[in-house]
Amino acid sequence: MTVKREPIEQQISKKQDEYIEMLFQLLRQPSISSEDIGVRECATLLKELMCQSGINAQVIDTEGHPIVFGEVYSSNSDFTLLIYGHYDVQPAEPVDEWLSPPFEPEIREGKIFARGAGDNKGQLMAQVLAVKTMLDLYGELPVNVKMVFDGEEENTSKNFEPFVLKYRELLKADLVYTSDGPLDSSGAPIVMLGCRGMLYLELTAEGAERDNHSGNKGGIVPNPAWKLIHLLHSMCAPDGMVKISGFYDQVRQPTAKELKQITKLPYDSVETARAFGLKTLAMDGSTYYRKLSLEPTFNISGLTSGYGGEGVKTIIPSKAKVKLDIRLAADQNPDDIYTLVKQHVEMHAPDVRIRCLGKVKPSRTSLSLDTVQRVIASVKTAYNQEPIVMLASGATFPDYVFTQTLGIPSVLVPYANADENNHAPNENMDVVCFFQGIKTTCQVLVDLGKIR
Repeated sequence: MTVKREPIEQQISKKQDEYIEMLFQLLRQPSISSEDIGVRECATLLKELMCQSGINAQVIDTEGHPIVFGEVYSSNSDFTLLIYGHYDVQPAEPVDEWLSPPFEPEIREGKIFARGAGDNKGQLMAQVLAVKTMLDLYGELPVNVKMVFDGEEENTSKNFEPFVLKYRELLKADLVYTSDGPLDSSGAPIVMLGCRGMLYLELTAEGAERDNHSGNKGGIVPNPAWKLIHLLHSMCAPDGMVKISGFYDQVRQPTAKELKQITKLPYDSVETARAFGLKTLAMDGSTYYRKLSLEPTFNISGLTSGYGGEGVKTIIPSKAKVKLDIRLAADQNPDDIYTLVKQHVEMHAPDVRIRCLGKVKPSRTSLSLDTVQRVIASVKTAYNQEPIVMLASGATFPDYVFTQTLGIPSVLVPYANADENNHAPNENMDVVCFFQGIKTTCQVLVDLGKIR
């Protein structure tokens, strides 16, 4: 199957108005998973748009919101690409901060404004319309394509892994390809090869049955806030190193090739500090990216006890609580880390209660895989620019469902602009980014079709 870039770009240019309208249809339909608003209706609409694009699509029920699945088979290749995305969105609140209604898409100054424009309907439709472009031009695809679109990604995707386990045969593929999140702030494309995992814990210490006067009872009644502070000090050093026995035992050590890749990544300490709201950031680029993608963290995300209002209230609090989000590096298992933390608490403060509020496994795909190198080359060709290749995202998403549950390598290539405002008022996606996403997906399909 001989495919050239010029006819593809001409086809996309010719179909711009049609493609924008298809995206607008999806954006007009609310699909707020956390509030169960319009989700099933959106799944049905997405299926119809996929069918219009030549994709054999169906809505598959789960214990929660439905999954939309589609497939197109090719006579040219036995290689199968599985494309993942999500059609659910965040709530639109605060609505009064939107310059136009969140579910009435509008183009202003070259940007499409609507809830879901960048996260993830705009990027999802770029995938669908790339398939449509190729089918309209050539009648078939360079590779087999499967699509699985989640209806609960913005609400923890709790039913996605059970779906994957149930439909393991249906989802068989050689590579998973996701487009979500923003480009680099410089506009450069990004290829991510995984993400950190997470273990979210809550620790609670209790003292007396009620708050007590800190003078009349001071030195007599135990203070649970100090108990938690001492416990936390035993868990983590001032430099961020975790002191829990065995915490680092499973961390995968980076290869020489991966360490070399880190040195190629762009980094400006002054600009990074400004973006973070810091005055300075005394860290070189290699340290920055190593800490962000290859190492675990032990973060206090909330600490509450006693009186925190205006003025003075002299009490010994009766309760103290801390919330911890522990980001996990490749090969760390959240269940194992939970056991280690629990053992540490039992040793140092046995009356402190520990509760797990959530867990996600880390995920990593090898930089050395031929399929990964082909995707990197495809992105470079599509953008006419070297992509920033991240070994892992510092954030967490359920990529492990593919790499571990299904055993399929996975890459993430964002298409949205850096200022997409996802999860915030005035969410948007540059029109140029939307069409560039279609072109990039086409290029990926073409290049993967060269695998025999």
